[in-house]
Amino acid sequence: MNHTEGGLVIFSANSHPSSREISKRIGERLGVELGKVQVYQEDNRETRVQIQESVRGKDVFIVQTVSKDVNSTIMELLIMVYACRTSCARSITGVVPYFPYSKQCKMRKRGSIVSKLLASMMCKAGLTHLITMDLHQKEIQGFFNIPVDNLRASPFLLQYIQEEIPDYRNAVIVAKSPASAKRAQSFAERLRLGIAVIHGEAQDAESDLVDGRHSPPTVKTTGGIHLRLEIPLLIPKEKPPITVVGDVGGRIAIIVDDIIDDVVSFVAAAETLKERGAYKIFVMATHGILSSDAPKLIEESAIDKVSVCLSVCLSVCLCVCSVCLSVCLSVCLCHDVGLSGNREDS
Repeated sequence: MNHTEGGLVIFSANSHPSSREISKRIGERLGVELGKVQVYQEDNRETRVQIQESVRGKDVFIVQTVSKDVNSTIMELLIMVYACRTSCARSITGVVPYFPYSKQCKMRKRGSIVSKLLASMMCKAGLTHLITMDLHQKEIQGFFNIPVDNLRASPFLLQYIQEEIPDYRNAVIVAKSPASAKRAQSFAERLRLGIAVIHGEAQDAESDLVDGRHSPPTVKTTGGIHLRLEIPLLIPKEKPPITVVGDVGGRIAIIVDDIIDDVVSFVAAAETLKERGAYKIFVMATHGILSSDAPKLIEESAIDKVSVCLSVCLSVCLCVCSVCLSVCLSVCLCHDVGLSGNREDS
């Protein structure tokens, strides 16, 4: 079906070739050629965008994947959205598989909720609809005053497990921390497998702050007509030694999570699972950020294979890190883009 006549235009941002690859796959499946746009950085590092065709009265879709230079990625998207808005586009949909700053969605001491700020910036720039995948917290959808489609990668990850792990019936789904137990339970129930949960001193530091209720130390205060008050201190948390709840002996351990960024906790979990008798260890996630020296740590760890979706730009290729599901990701996004285009035309 040719959507061009109906006024649907797909633009690819300039952050990385993966943006263009996903855009091209979506366009091919919908029978739409990519729109012409020039995005570049000037010598002073400012981002400049030039839309090279008319978008007046059209439904525009802008595909942007996150690169290592996340701030430039965000500015590219915001400027492209604003350029389409000022060019009188009928609607502007951002296709952002990984929503940046999604891990900063809770108040940390005297910090800020950055994902709320980014949501406000996108809406202010002119975005009318956002398509993303596996938000770090579903509550992020509430930061927007526009529709947000939070797609799920789990059906494709489940299919990958069934097709690419021959002995998956002898596997156990592992949550590397109690915070990811719900996701692991979902995978285990759909695959009819057992579940194991790791908890203890190796879990993520952010789990300590998950409730966001961290205030400055208590002080004795006096003032005005109030009596002297002393607010009791919270009892500090003390993590037990790392422990595995569940049987992994003689089994394949499949660790599932939404984001692989700092891999220290994954490496520690893999070592513990190996000690408990797991003979193969796989890690599966939607978003493979792999910051800093994560690739090297993975190669030197007990992890046999890492599988992620191409929702972000990976600049390294590893024999141990198998980047998969790029076609499935484009299929999922293409389906939602097609539905969105049809809704706009109706």
